[in-house]
Amino acid sequence: MDLSFRTRKLEKLANSGKEQQKQLGTNAAKKFKRRLDDLRAARNLAEMTLLPGRLHPLKGDRAGELSLDLEHPYRLLLVPANDPVPVKDDGGMDWEAVTAVEITEITDTHE
Repeated sequence: MDLSFRTRKLEKLANSGKEQQKQLGTNAAKKFKRRLDDLRAARNLAEMTLLPGRLHPLKGDRAGELSLDLEHPYRLLLVPANDPVPVKDDGGMDWEAVTAVEITEITDTHE
């Protein structure tokens, strides 16, 4: 799958193990790298639902965003980057047709 990053800071973090350790700590850095590797290897979002990380859509004011678990309580947030976002006949996102995502942030979504 194609990955892009909302900010240069996130892109730098994704490409530097040293920065990951410094900013996230050992466990979260390992999970962050693993999630990025999984995203890059997946052909589409549907494949990600079969892997660790509990990919799931968010609700409320974060509707349209997707979340992957890192080290509790932190989550890796992303949005589909296909333009337009593929949808099924029922109006829901077609996870099998999403082949590009944008990483938007790492945050605690429960605050």
